[in-house]
Amino acid sequence: MPTIQFGHHQVHYELAGPPGKPVITFLNGLTQNANLWKSYAEYFVPRGYRVLAYDMLGQGRSSKPVIDIKLSMHADMLDNLLGQLKIEKTHLASISFGGIIGLDFAIRYGHRLHSLTAMSTFAELTPQLDLLGAVMLQGLAEAGLPYLQSMLYPMNMSSTWIAANRERIPAMKRAGYIGNDGYAMQNLMESFVEFKPLTPDLHKIKVPTLIMNGEFDFFTPRECHEVIRSKIANSRLLIIQHAYHAFTLEMPAVTMRQLEVFLDQVAAGTWQGDQSVWIAAEDPAAETQWLPCAGDWRRAVQIGVPVTAPPAPTRRKAPSRKKTT
Repeated sequence: MPTIQFGHHQVHYELAGPPGKPVITFLNGLTQNANLWKSYAEYFVPRGYRVLAYDMLGQGRSSKPVIDIKLSMHADMLDNLLGQLKIEKTHLASISFGGIIGLDFAIRYGHRLHSLTAMSTFAELTPQLDLLGAVMLQGLAEAGLPYLQSMLYPMNMSSTWIAANRERIPAMKRAGYIGNDGYAMQNLMESFVEFKPLTPDLHKIKVPTLIMNGEFDFFTPRECHEVIRSKIANSRLLIIQHAYHAFTLEMPAVTMRQLEVFLDQVAAGTWQGDQSVWIAAEDPAAETQWLPCAGDWRRAVQIGVPVTAPPAPTRRKAPSRKKTT
């Protein structure tokens, strides 16, 4: 099991692909682990990339300290990991909890990046997200990890995915119990107690930045991604159709294709970070993958150009009735 030392902790990682190729590093969501990116390695390695995935502290096969995990430590640890692996620069793709770490890394260690992909994430705690996080932490502390796992499936996945995988979900939960520790997970969530919004520093991110948001993501909804898009000048936002929060797991083929389009543009020097909003094609084999978004992307109901209303119909007067004597 490949590991590096970070302070007193062991950090597990997986690195696939031949040396000398550009590296894509994937950052996990809260309850994910490095193994979940294997299909992404199988996709990108034949296309000329190396793929690095690792378990953050408290996750998978890395050390699980139950105290003293500061949020800022995760970006510092990634810098240390890249240094020990002699990777000077990387493309960074991050989701959810890992997306916050990705933004923090891009702010403080931007010189180590070729590009940034931020998926299903946020730069500041909105009131709704703050309360939702508090409920999740309360459930984890009072009911335990099985409760949190049960809560996350319907929050992260669509009804279609749940219906197709319902029989497998209990086994998937058990696999999650093996790879996660309840106390370490609680500490990861409690690191947000001292979380300071990254929004004021987002303008420091200069590398090409692709932001991806699921069309129906109610965990980190559109307002979260609007903050990120509006503050990073060299960015574009891409909406994944029919997707919920964990679209990297539910729609891997679509996600990989969008990442590939983005990385190809960065490599070719054709990337245009103009803060525009696009819609991803539903079919990863489609010739055109990005379609411009018309209207206000933050609305579920699209409002078109106002048209002149037809004149209101006039009411016909009722015929008068003469009194007869």
